[in-house]
Amino acid sequence: MTALTLPSALVDVKWLAENIDHPQLIVLDASAHMPGAGRNASQEFKEKHILHARFFDFNHQFADQQSDLPHMLPSAEVFTQEAQALGINQDSIIIIYDSAGIFSAPRGWWMFIAMGHTQCAVLNGGLPEWLAHKGMVESGIDEPNIKKTEIKTLGNFTAHLKTEYVKNINDMTAAIEQKHICILDARSEGRFNGTAKEPREGLISGHIPSSKSLPFTLLLQDGKYKTLDELKELIEHRVDMNQPLYTSCGSGITACVIALAAYIIGIKSIAVYDGSWSEWGDPKNNRPIHTTT
Repeated sequence: MTALTLPSALVDVKWLAENIDHPQLIVLDASAHMPGAGRNASQEFKEKHILHARFFDFNHQFADQQSDLPHMLPSAEVFTQEAQALGINQDSIIIIYDSAGIFSAPRGWWMFIAMGHTQCAVLNGGLPEWLAHKGMVESGIDEPNIKKTEIKTLGNFTAHLKTEYVKNINDMTAAIEQKHICILDARSEGRFNGTAKEPREGLISGHIPSSKSLPFTLLLQDGKYKTLDELKELIEHRVDMNQPLYTSCGSGITACVIALAAYIIGIKSIAVYDGSWSEWGDPKNNRPIHTTT
């Protein structure tokens, strides 16, 4: 069989449907929900998921269990172990989706990119778009309809952390004073401005000094990314294509929605602040916070 190649870091349901049975293809459900949503992504996966999909749990399995921050990137060793348990190989072509359309899947994409697996893409529109086009789904996790022995075989992927894609609180503190670096915040304008309460208890509202607001919802329409031209207009209005771009949000999920959009329009230097506002907005960390009030 011909080797599979990705057309882009963002693929449509037609491409996935045409390649769903390719032996190189791995489909991952990276669904996650906001605190207080009252939903269980793992349970929803068991009830319905795209044919052959495996659950990519970045809240627990693919996370730093020693951190008190939510779903922080784990070590390369932990990532390797968990990825191999999902049957992921060095030559796997990974397609990631979520149940919202575009919300948490870009987080999965960024994690694989940061761990050195570049053959990875997000399904534009996710599960809702797949269902709208009558794509095949299944339930349960133990016996996928086809390829049902594959997941029982460990993959051979080995993760290598690419530190240029990941920023920590000290990096962000330094970036405030570096005018050539652009920081984009994916949270709502109210949270950025300090006029809306943070969903996580105990956090101060506001934003990192020198950062700019780009609510991730502006990049989307009907649960899918807007056109390339529309994405370029929204992003280039805030950042020069040759600037290093750092993205942030509430806990490192929707920052990746911006990161993927920036990637597909051609920005070369992109990093995500993994701790994001869960870390910066915590009073105990005593970081400078700006508001517009």
